[in-house]
Amino acid sequence: MKIKKILFFIESLAGGGAEKVLTDLVSNLNPKKYEITVCSLINTGVYNEYLNTICTYKSILPEKTNLSVLGRINYNIKYNLLRKLPASLVYKYMFKEKYDVEIAFIEGFATKVIGHSTNPNSKKIAWVHIDLFDNHWTKTEYKNIDEEIKVYKNFDEIICVAESVKEAFKKRFGITRHVSVKYNPIDRENIISKSKEHLSEISKNSKCRLVTVGRLEHQKGYDRLLEVVSKLKKDNLSFEVWIVGDGSKRMELESYIQNNELEDYIKLCGFQNNPYKYISQADAFVCSSRTEGFSTVVTEALILGKPVIATNCSGMTELLGDNEYGIITNNNTEDLYLGIKRLIEDNQTLEHYKSKSQERSTNFDIAKITEKIEAIL
Repeated sequence: MKIKKILFFIESLAGGGAEKVLTDLVSNLNPKKYEITVCSLINTGVYNEYLNTICTYKSILPEKTNLSVLGRINYNIKYNLLRKLPASLVYKYMFKEKYDVEIAFIEGFATKVIGHSTNPNSKKIAWVHIDLFDNHWTKTEYKNIDEEIKVYKNFDEIICVAESVKEAFKKRFGITRHVSVKYNPIDRENIISKSKEHLSEISKNSKCRLVTVGRLEHQKGYDRLLEVVSKLKKDNLSFEVWIVGDGSKRMELESYIQNNELEDYIKLCGFQNNPYKYISQADAFVCSSRTEGFSTVVTEALILGKPVIATNCSGMTELLGDNEYGIITNNNTEDLYLGIKRLIEDNQTLEHYKSKSQERSTNFDIAKITEKIEAIL
């Protein structure tokens, strides 16, 4: 059997959901069938060292923060050129080796580059992780939508991570051929194992502990989650919220916490290599996102049997049903506040969704999901 050479291209391996999914997928693809290379534009992130142990990992640009002044100048010149030059030239510069399958594992720049592949013999696959109708963030990579449509039409397969993501993609671009859904592979046993690690900073108290995990960016809605916390504080409820993650909005969040005297209610835990030990100590998991694709971390919370409350964004009904396996609120601050308040005040509701989450957790079989993905490689 011929071993296929597979290329995954992504901008970086920072601690986001798509990057974690890529790592889990590469970890579970059959090494007897595939020779895998993962390439990132920038050598930054939390998964690159691990990937180096299970496949070939390389980057085009180094980590900027460790460079000298001259190195940073050189970095900036190269970065800007790669962003501005024609994508076909960028592809030729980046990829000298020939691959059987070339995968753009994130929307935007990676998709644009692989969509201009000059390798006529490779199968080209684009992964779509987010609702591109409501959150068309990729438009800045293209002159206009017609150029983006043309790029997507160069792919043999377009993989969406949820039915809602697929419908949004079709609505945005009018492309229906070769568009399918493959759910994210989640390593259930590994998550459960890591969740049992000791957490030294755990405090024993009677407060209802809510945990959320994600990048501190506008998309994740942590600014409005803090507004919710401020309102819940005024209700004299006994609770605390742990936010696990880092990002560009950290200083804004810290300022809000200080200005509203929320230090006893909010804990910014920063990025954690093992967020599962934090989730395992929660009474419930909160997703306050404005937009999502198919939330990896909500899936992980379900695997750990935690009650979930989430805003109504892409993929949530596929994960939680019609409020069957978790609470889905309207995608606004007030309804999120009312939903969280209900969970804190009503222990019976909390216990009900704990039971339903544990029931749902048995549905995530990474072997079956990976097998479906291998079928299209």
